[in-house]
Amino acid sequence: MWSKIRAKALDARIKLNPSLLDPANRPPIRRISSSDFNFTRVADRFVRTYNGMVVATIKCVVVGDGAVGKTCLLISYTTNKFPSEYVPTVFDNYAVTVMIGDEPYTLGLFDTAGQEDYDRLRPLSYPQTDVFLVCFSVTSPASFENVREKWFPEVHHHCPGVPCLIVGTQTDLRDDPSVREKLAKQKMQPVRKEDGERMAKELGAVKYVECSALTQYKLKDVFDEAIVAALEPPPKKSSKKCVIL
Repeated sequence: MWSKIRAKALDARIKLNPSLLDPANRPPIRRISSSDFNFTRVADRFVRTYNGMVVATIKCVVVGDGAVGKTCLLISYTTNKFPSEYVPTVFDNYAVTVMIGDEPYTLGLFDTAGQEDYDRLRPLSYPQTDVFLVCFSVTSPASFENVREKWFPEVHHHCPGVPCLIVGTQTDLRDDPSVREKLAKQKMQPVRKEDGERMAKELGAVKYVECSALTQYKLKDVFDEAIVAALEPPPKKSSKKCVIL
């Protein structure tokens, strides 16, 4: 079954509900919280109820340093619009309907704050996570190093066995002259794709993907891969979901 799902996903058949593409039919982005869902294990998968309606739901949590573009990633994907202002996130949650083949799923997207002030609060969004997106900006080597030093240790401490993807954001700025000049003054350079791929292999991430929320270059691919990782986890993945004790 899962091999068929992967084939469909890689064939670009994971898509937003087509009816939502018409602005006249598109409802406001639905903000959700963990308390909205009741979780029941059925045939080694989770079926969640939302407002009394049973739907298959995938919970995707996005983590990473502050200001690397996590919120822009989610807003651009769910609304096809790039936000004009930066507002530091505490916790914002979104839900969109996706089609995997002919089967609808609710993709719950959980934004988190990367600032240290929220280190104790942030893990409250982790229970029952199906897949993590660990983000860094390709224009910030420091945020890239924090994937190894902070984010993977944090995620695996709270949610061992849950699949993770490493996501390089802001690729539209990688070759920007002003960005490269600024980094050169610090004897640094933008993070290369091969650097991300190497780190993903070293840390045991599902894979490395990168995108631009501004231009939407490979933006959809990030979430397609997240959905596939959640539905077809690696063989060594623990059967337990993320639980905060």
